[in-house]
Amino acid sequence: MRIEFVLNGKEVGVDTDPAKRLLDVLRNDFGCTGVKEGCGEGECGACAVLVEGRLVNSCILPVIAARGLEVITIEGFRETERYRVIEEAFDEAGAVQCGFCTPGFVLAAEALLRRNPVPDEEQVREGLSGNLCRCTGYGALVRGVLDAADRGRGLW
Repeated sequence: MRIEFVLNGKEVGVDTDPAKRLLDVLRNDFGCTGVKEGCGEGECGACAVLVEGRLVNSCILPVIAARGLEVITIEGFRETERYRVIEEAFDEAGAVQCGFCTPGFVLAAEALLRRNPVPDEEQVREGLSGNLCRCTGYGALVRGVLDAADRGRGLW
């Protein structure tokens, strides 16, 4: 079946099984390797993407669910000014170590800041709660998001 959607600002299409996971289509058919498989069960956030601006775990979403919608991966998001603000804030907060979970956390931060451009610490913790990290303390990630919100005033 032909499934068409907008990927990182470009109209794309793929002939595939409609039940195939969006994660697999993004990685294997479109080379979006920033989308990682961690748990394969929608629990860790390593596969997070934005679908119509909402944070979604692509490992549990069939590709047919993306038909006609806008999907943004870290590869597309990193071309934006908002990405640069989040990247700089995460870097300065020491929020990145091995990097496996980082794309999901960056997109979780973007999704949160789209909804709430001036979150407090509790709101940041809730916004990041669907993402797991085995390397950092979550304090650095929270500081990174709060700093990005402050630096990026007016961008979200």
